[in-house]
Formats: sequence, structure tokens, C-alpha cells
Amino acid sequence: MRIVLCLLLFLAFPVPVFAQPAAPQAVGDYVVLMHGIGRSPAAMKKMEADLRRRGYGVLNLGYDSRKHSIAALVDNMHADVDAFAVDKTRKLHFVGHSMGALVIRAYAQKYKPANMGRIVALGSPNTGSEVADFLSQSSLYEKFYGPAGLELTTVYRAEHTFDKPFYEIGTIAGDRTIDPLSSVIIPGDDDGKVSIASTHVAGEKDHIVLHANHATMPSNAAVIIETAHFLQYGFFKRAGNMPR
Repeated sequence: MRIVLCLLLFLAFPVPVFAQPAAPQAVGDYVVLMHGIGRSPAAMKKMEADLRRRGYGVLNLGYDSRKHSIAALVDNMHADVDAFAVDKTRKLHFVGHSMGALVIRAYAQKYKPANMGRIVALGSPNTGSEVADFLSQSSLYEKFYGPAGLELTTVYRAEHTFDKPFYEIGTIAGDRTIDPLSSVIIPGDDDGKVSIASTHVAGEKDHIVLHANHATMPSNAAVIIETAHFLQYGFFKRAGNMPR
């Protein structure tokens, strides 16, 4: 059992390589990108490049995902976001991968930006992660993932719910896995880390399932296209997904 826990723990996410976000050059709406736990801005680079080509000003924000609680991460990011989105006539959108979207939702709920735009959540465990439930049985889990890691469990998410979104949020789930060990733990279809069911948000504007796995979701071509479409129109492009 301990061997399995350790294997899942260290395969769950790659070791982060931190990079500094590039300064925005565009004059369109703003987009803040936030990677998942244990990752770095490098994971969002393809998404960043695509959105810049579309004319957005992009802040690919790096943060210490394994050292602080989600509440602390929210407060830590505020100065960076506020300094980035100085023109309040331009909408401020957010795209978050996995835990990054939970931090974004907590940020929006606390600070309620006057120019709040849309949010896209990529493979985010909005109702908690069964993998986190399993791994948190080991004392190594908190040591490796820190306070925020414990906030990804289904029990914690059930007890700490977000308010109904006052913004438009689109949620993207994946149905491909490269982690069969985790998929045994997760009920139903999943992306290797998060079940499709857990990606839903009460009050979401749109939801879509794509052939993507959790680890590489932010760089998946279909995910990038659908993300840009939702930011612009408020619904996903794929046939059958119409505004509600």
C-alpha cells in the first residue's frame, strides 16, 4: 500500500520549472493564466502564445502552489493581477488548469474585479479529487503538496463551496488517461487525475468533454481552440454546444 501511495504521489505531477511571465504587448482584453499544483508557467506556454496571437494581453502567472493554502495564494496573486490589468475598460479573463482554476474562482469571489470577464477551467476538480482522497491517506502527501493539496479532497470541497458564479464560466473535461493507476481510483470516465463529473460547476455557462489527458490539457490543440472560443463568445465551439 505504501509503495502504491508513493508511486502515485510522485507520478501525479512533474517537478516544476519556474519561468517569469512575459510582459503583455497586446491592446485587447486581458487574460490571466494559472497552472496547476506542482507545475509552472511553462505548462501554459502554448495557451499563452495562442492567446497573444489573438490579440489578448496575457499574464502567465507563476505561483508557489505547494507552499500555501488557496486563500493565501489568492492574496499573493492580487498585486500581480492588479498591476497587470491597469486599464479597467478592458475585460479581465482567467484560464486555470486543475487547481489553478480553483484559485481563480476564489480570487473572483473575494476581489470581484469591476471589469471581470470570463473564466475557463481546464480539468479542475471543482467538487474534489478522488485521487487526492486516496493519496492524502499518506503523511507524505501533505509534505509534498502542502496546504493547498489537502484542499483538493472531495470532503474539503464539499465543506468549502464557492458562491454561485457572478461571471460566465466554461468547464473543460478530458476523457483520456496516461495514468491507469489513478483511473482505477476514480469513478466513471476521467482524464487520469479528475473525473468528468468533478469538473462541473453549479451555474456554469457551458461544459465540454474533449479527448485530452490531465497532464497535457493546457497544450492540447482542441483545448486551446475551445478556450479561445469561450473567452470570445461565452460558449464552446464544438457542434452541439450553444449558448444557454
